[in-house]
Amino acid sequence: MVYNETMDLSVKIKELPTNSGVYIMKNADGEVIYVGKAKNLKNRVTQYFQHNKNHTLKVRSMVKNIADFYYIITPNEAEALALENNLIKRFQPYYNILLKDGKSYPYIRIDLKQDFPRLEITRKLKRDGARYFGPYFAGVRPVELIKMIINAYPLRMCSGKLAHRTRPCINYDLGLCCAPCMGKISPQEYHEYIKKAIEFLNGKYAPVQEILVAKMNRLAENEQFESALTIRDDLMMLDRMKQKTLTFMTNLDNIDAFAWASNGAVASVAVLIVRGGRSIGVDCFHLVDPDLGAEDSLTQFITQYYTTQALVPEQVLLPFEPDEALTQWLIEQRKSAAVGRISATDVQNPKKGEKFKLLEIATQNAEMYLDKAIEKEKRSFDLTTGAVQKLGEILGLSKPPRRMECYDISNIGGLLSVASMVVFIDGEAKPSHYRKFKIKTVQGADDFASMREIMTRRLAELSKEDNEDPSFSARPDLIVVDGGKGQLSNAYQAVKESGYDIPLVGLAKQQEEVFLVGKKEPLIIPRTHNALKLLQRIRDESHRFAITFHRSLRNKVTSILEEIEGIGPTKRKNLIKHFKSIDKIKVASIAELTSVSGITKKDAVAIQDFFK
Repeated sequence: MVYNETMDLSVKIKELPTNSGVYIMKNADGEVIYVGKAKNLKNRVTQYFQHNKNHTLKVRSMVKNIADFYYIITPNEAEALALENNLIKRFQPYYNILLKDGKSYPYIRIDLKQDFPRLEITRKLKRDGARYFGPYFAGVRPVELIKMIINAYPLRMCSGKLAHRTRPCINYDLGLCCAPCMGKISPQEYHEYIKKAIEFLNGKYAPVQEILVAKMNRLAENEQFESALTIRDDLMMLDRMKQKTLTFMTNLDNIDAFAWASNGAVASVAVLIVRGGRSIGVDCFHLVDPDLGAEDSLTQFITQYYTTQALVPEQVLLPFEPDEALTQWLIEQRKSAAVGRISATDVQNPKKGEKFKLLEIATQNAEMYLDKAIEKEKRSFDLTTGAVQKLGEILGLSKPPRRMECYDISNIGGLLSVASMVVFIDGEAKPSHYRKFKIKTVQGADDFASMREIMTRRLAELSKEDNEDPSFSARPDLIVVDGGKGQLSNAYQAVKESGYDIPLVGLAKQQEEVFLVGKKEPLIIPRTHNALKLLQRIRDESHRFAITFHRSLRNKVTSILEEIEGIGPTKRKNLIKHFKSIDKIKVASIAELTSVSGITKKDAVAIQDFFK
């Protein structure tokens, strides 16, 4: 059930139900700024609007920006948790925990459904029923692990589908493959090797170590010293991996231990990863967290972590008592990643013993990482959101320009004129909102007229009621043009004629002067000021994007014309300058082609024959 009736917030809060569900907060512009789940919607949402000194700075900041909210009732809290995760990924709300670190650790994948599976390295986790082992980081390279396994068990290394061959490859001659392509091993026998490889990846190193030692000694006796040294290096790496054994762990367990630390405005999460009773490493994340407590924040983090970056192991340790919704979600998430029977995830909050020690290690890492996160958050805020706020004050705007759009023109002597539209939101680049333009109505190198054209076209998109483009349908808070008074005045003319009241500025590159509409003298912002650095970043990004687009078009046209016999660089340049595009050259007549400087009738016939 969805409730979305616009009414006074105080009335809407009073009428909140006590059901479980998801609530969606919006700002005055209708943007989703926060998504949360609740066991009791009335109790949870009401907490935000109560004057509570325990609220974090982020919560207070968020509440100030809430202009409306709606909610979705769910049958139970587990479904609310799943829906919350999906909505966060869909809306990317500013105040939610978002995993933006971009980490993508490698895994080893084995597809047991195949008769002769191979060991693959992948960074993408799929719900395809294959077995995944990892993640691998902190000096452990999966390619080295696979090499060790191949040296011990002759598994195939060829990629793709297994093809039948007339003779085996060199790996068979070297004893590194059992040649399933030649039918020299049955699927049952092959899967016995795979079973032993899986045991190795799960932490049982002794059998592989014994095989490698015997193989190294045999190679040394046969004076194959180079091959023996390679195996010796594998054994040394195996020793280093064994040193990661947690001496207090009695079993070869697979565990993820989560810890959370916060100073009220910034938070960090540490995940201690244990595989086969050995510490793989600690993965730390910096969060900007507005929520009311560690339990809700960490729950939201875990759902994103296990749907984007990791697979749920057999055991998950938490610094709080897990509720039924999270436990059930983790169990279902683990089941969805496998085919056939699989053990359920055991979610615990240990108070003593070896597993409690794991939580302590994770907590120490989270607290150390928090110090770095605080400094990182301050630098990031100063360069992004803080810079946006300062820029709004300097320009005298009624509100900070959260969405900034910058435009630049690119051409060479009027050839293949294009324009770029680059978007920054809250001081950060939003590449998915970038757009490109080909200049259609302007002849020659007239950057002023080109700027008028693209601004007119862009604002025409804004006025379309049925526009489904997420970038063109969003109204900018500030328009930045790459250039001085001339470019600014032409952009302003287009904005004015379109009937919109949108602030504009121009940034002239030579002196980094900021030009304002209606002001004769430029505004000088100190070079060290973050507001100017923000304008420079969006201007430079717009310039880069325009040049890249122009270069791609020019290369495309040039590469096609290079294939025509007798059409050299000068003739190609003249053709491009005259016709502006390949499409026009394709349909040009002999007379039109020969009117181009340097193009003879023979050349014109060659061009027409080529495109026919």
